[in-house]
Amino acid sequence: MAKQAVYKYFAFMMLVISMMVSVFIFMGLFGGNSDPAHANASAMMVYALPILLFIEIILLAYWLIRKRWHWAAIPGVVLVFSLRYIGTIFQPGLHILGNYASQHSILVATYNVERFKHETSGFRAEDILSEMKRQEVDVLCVQEYSDVSGNKRNSDSYREVFSYMAKGRDDMVVFSRYPIKRSGTIEFSNTNNSAMWADIAIDGKTVRFVNVHLQTTGINRTKRNVFKMQQKGLDISEWAIFKKLFDNYTKGMVERAGQARQVADEVEKSKHPVILCGDFNDVPYSYTYNTMLGDLTDGFRECGKGFMSTMRGRNPARIDYIFHDDRLRGETYYTTDISYSDHYPVFMRIGLDI
Repeated sequence: MAKQAVYKYFAFMMLVISMMVSVFIFMGLFGGNSDPAHANASAMMVYALPILLFIEIILLAYWLIRKRWHWAAIPGVVLVFSLRYIGTIFQPGLHILGNYASQHSILVATYNVERFKHETSGFRAEDILSEMKRQEVDVLCVQEYSDVSGNKRNSDSYREVFSYMAKGRDDMVVFSRYPIKRSGTIEFSNTNNSAMWADIAIDGKTVRFVNVHLQTTGINRTKRNVFKMQQKGLDISEWAIFKKLFDNYTKGMVERAGQARQVADEVEKSKHPVILCGDFNDVPYSYTYNTMLGDLTDGFRECGKGFMSTMRGRNPARIDYIFHDDRLRGETYYTTDISYSDHYPVFMRIGLDI
C-alpha cells in the first residue's frame, strides 16, 4: 500500500509539473506580443522558453513511457503550438533540398565588429575585410564600427573592395559594391545606440537597407562593474548582483521595445523593398523581434539550417538577424566562425527578381 501511495503521489506531482510548465510556455509564446513596459513578467517569460520546452519534451517522454496517453496529450499539444517558436531557433534545413536560385541575387552580411577590439595595428579590420572579400559580399552592414586604426583609416582599405560607403551615427556604417543613392540616420534618445538606412541602386532596382544596433542588455557592463568593486575589496552579495543584472536587463528590454517600434515605423514608410539587419540584442520571439519582423521574413526561418548562435562564448544566442521584404527571396543563410568579435557575422544570399 505504501509503495502504491508513493507512486500515486509521484504521478500526481508530475501532472502538476506538466500543467505548470504548459502554462508558463503559453505565457512565453504570447509574451512576445506583450510590451515589456506594461507586461514585464509575460515579456520576460520568452527568455525561459528554450529551457521550458526542453522540460516539456522530457515530460512528454515520461507520459509516453508510462503509457498515459491522455496525460501525454498535454505536452504534446503544447509542443505543437510551439512549432512556430521552435522554427526561430532550429531549422532542419529541408528547404535546401528544393533550393531556389534567382537570376540575380546579392550576398548581404551583418557584423558587430566590437570596434575591432580597439586595436591600433589594423590587423582585425583587414582580416575581416579579407573574409568579406572571400565570401564575395555585396553589401556589408557593420555595427560598433571604428574607422581609426593607429594612423590609418579602415574605410580607406574597405573602399578597395566596397566602392560605396554610408555612415550613420557614431559606430554605424554600410559598405556596398553598388551605388548608394541616399542615406539617413534613425536617432534613439538617451543612448549611444542608433540605426541607419541606405537606398542602394542594384541594376536598376532600389533596395533600402536598414542597419540597426539596439540597446544593449547591460549584463557585461554590470559584470565589469562588479569585478572592479570586488578588486577593491568590496563585499557584494549574490542577491545584490542578481538584482542589478535583472534591473539593467529589464530596463534595456523596455528601451529596445521603443527603439524597435521606431525602426518598424521607418520600415513601414519605405517605398522600396527593405532588407533589415543588425544587432538587435534580443532573442527570437521577443517583443523586439516580433515588432521588427512585422510583415518581413526572417531569413533564418526561410533558409537557415540547424541551431544558429550569433554570439561567441558560453551563452550562445541568436541576436543578430537579417530580415527582408516579401518581394525578395532568400536562398542561403549562414554564419562563419571568425573570432575577431564577441559576435559572429551573419550572411544571407537574397534573390532580387522583383
